[in-house]
Amino acid sequence: MTSSRPATAPDPVDPSGAAIEVEHLVKIYKATRAVDDISFRIARGSVTGLLGGNGAGKTTTIAMIMGLVRPTAGRVRVLDCAMPQDSDKVLGRMNFESPYVDMPMRLTVRQNLTVFGRLYAVGNVSARIAELAAEFDLGEFLDRPSGKLSSGQKTRVALAKALINRPELLLLDEPTASLDPDTADWIRARLETYRRATGATILLASHNMLEVERLCDRVIIMKRGRIADDGSPAAIMQRYNRDTLEEVFLDVARGRGLAAAS
Repeated sequence: MTSSRPATAPDPVDPSGAAIEVEHLVKIYKATRAVDDISFRIARGSVTGLLGGNGAGKTTTIAMIMGLVRPTAGRVRVLDCAMPQDSDKVLGRMNFESPYVDMPMRLTVRQNLTVFGRLYAVGNVSARIAELAAEFDLGEFLDRPSGKLSSGQKTRVALAKALINRPELLLLDEPTASLDPDTADWIRARLETYRRATGATILLASHNMLEVERLCDRVIIMKRGRIADDGSPAAIMQRYNRDTLEEVFLDVARGRGLAAAS
């Protein structure tokens, strides 16, 4: 599965169109402000990293973008549709992948992909599964129960599921967690290939800073429900006078501001 990063520069991003628009978004659970008045726009065709420690508000933000959680205040628009009000108009154009969400384990890979393909109203599901099986090398275990797969195999299947409807917007939560470096690199290369081929927008939540540096045009760093920083990986590293995003992440997480990092 060894692959290398494409030598070509990233495709240009069109800043005039927004795939995701978040305005003054707030989510309160009892006495906890999980998301505290955040705003951002994500350009179509871009890859944006959403970073932050545990409890920073990343998962809640993604859930509101997907229309699964109703905001306490604020507004979310996805592909020009209000969420969650118009979620029925947009859910077929987006998809989600996380290694922490298991598919039904007794169903085979083929059966699971068939179910999700029908849920997304994919035309000729069998042909689409065949395409994905060839692209993600699923052939040898396509008819094996999902519960019998290795971590790497499960991740490849989860990514195939996430792409089965050829989404315009792909939301990823730690897509290469617990994978060996070779398999993780293989997955990242497939994501890059899909984005370049389709112009899809990707929102990536990850604790793998090297992955974020490789894939993302932009990084939004969250802390305690608010946006602590926002910019390109290179610009953020320059602001904090750091050589890696991991060092920046630690500065933010441990309360070391720009002055302390300089």
